[in-house]
Amino acid sequence: MFVNQTESTLFIQSLKKAGVCINNEREVIERLGEAREWHYAFSTLVKQGRRIGIWFAAGTKLRSGQLKRLFAKFNFSSSDEACFKAALQA
Repeated sequence: MFVNQTESTLFIQSLKKAGVCINNEREVIERLGEAREWHYAFSTLVKQGRRIGIWFAAGTKLRSGQLKRLFAKFNFSSSDEACFKAALQA
């Protein structure tokens, strides 16, 4: 497994632990693993993934503080985080 795949897979697992539901999770993991820049690929999936059956939703036990720390830990910008939170509410 490449470092890219490991980091992106850890990120996805952490999102789930923070209470995020992921539709078509396997596809998300595969796409992020194949991407040269997985942060950009993730942001693109958040914004346009619904067209291909990928979306993210807030679970009943979403932990906002944990989600905020997670985005910081994996070096996402505050605008990426805001876009993701907006997608959870869509």
